Amino acid sequence: MRIGDREIQLDSEPYIIAELGVNHDGSLSRALELVEAAHHAGADAVKLQWFETDRLLSSAARLAQYQQQAGVDDPFAMLRGLELGPHEMKTIVESAHGLGLHTIVTVFSLELVGPADRLPWDAYKVASPDIINRPLIERLMSTGKPLLVSTGAADAQEIQSATQWLGAHPHVLMQCVSAYPTPDESAALAGIRALSNAAPVPLGYSDHTMATDTGALAVAAGASILEKHLTLDRSGPGPDHAMSLEPGQLAEYVRLAHRAHAMLGESDKRVLAIEQDVRGASRQSIVTTRRLDAGHVIARGDLTIKRPGTGIEPWRMDEIVGRRLARTVEADTPLDARDLETLDPGEAQNTVTSVSGLGSH
Repeated sequence: MRIGDREIQLDSEPYIIAELGVNHDGSLSRALELVEAAHHAGADAVKLQWFETDRLLSSAARLAQYQQQAGVDDPFAMLRGLELGPHEMKTIVESAHGLGLHTIVTVFSLELVGPADRLPWDAYKVASPDIINRPLIERLMSTGKPLLVSTGAADAQEIQSATQWLGAHPHVLMQCVSAYPTPDESAALAGIRALSNAAPVPLGYSDHTMATDTGALAVAAGASILEKHLTLDRSGPGPDHAMSLEPGQLAEYVRLAHRAHAMLGESDKRVLAIEQDVRGASRQSIVTTRRLDAGHVIARGDLTIKRPGTGIEPWRMDEIVGRRLARTVEADTPLDARDLETLDPGEAQNTVTSVSGLGSH
């Protein structure tokens, strides 16, 4: 999947999104400060939320507990004070693109997808509550832009249904815990691997913990996209500031995530160049117990196993017993393949048979 000019794969370098969310407090100037802070922290993208209060909330709407704990008492008043309109969004997108950041937006209402699509967003986000909102998902798919789909508070069947709706459309599944903040014991990083069973797509982690190292742990668990809330001041009023990271903390978050990716290395098991010296010095080889002359037929008592690992490997012991030496080998010397006479196919079969007999003595 591609976001802007960045290819996202299962084992890609971590792609880190600074979630501005509503931490701009409805202020364009503060939103632009957050964009600058995200850039200096090393983020790859910023994400915004586009909503209109009266389109989003019905008369039955209520506050979540974490919003109440933040001092909010009216959901309508809270959201109205956090809205940004098309002009503000356009200014933020232009600022972010000017700094080389990608821009992503969560659109919460069907009616806002059209206005949002007039701006050059690089991707759209489906918020966790909307993983069951098929009309919104399909409307966002119609834009042709890639989708990041968050899975907080969703069960396996709901996730499977969403992936069926998405089909081959470019998308990422984001493991997420819908708790603000999320305590360490509920971070559910193992859910990243679980999502790999849902669809063969890149995986991410939408991080609501308060730690700077959770992104690194998520990368180790298989995430190639990270999303973390950014604020200018954790002590600020509003629903999301307290569980967000300040700019210096986000910079550390980015550093640790990239360090984790570098430490993962290649996805297959191989001998690394850095291991070659120790491999040769500390492995053991088949070694002669005494001087053996050219033409000698090797017996088991002629051989032992010692360091270094520069000779014939110990697992070949039964193959070597019964072979004839092509040249003289001094005592306490690792055997080399060049020390042995070459066998034709028939002799090789006879040697295997005789090796079996010798091994029983």
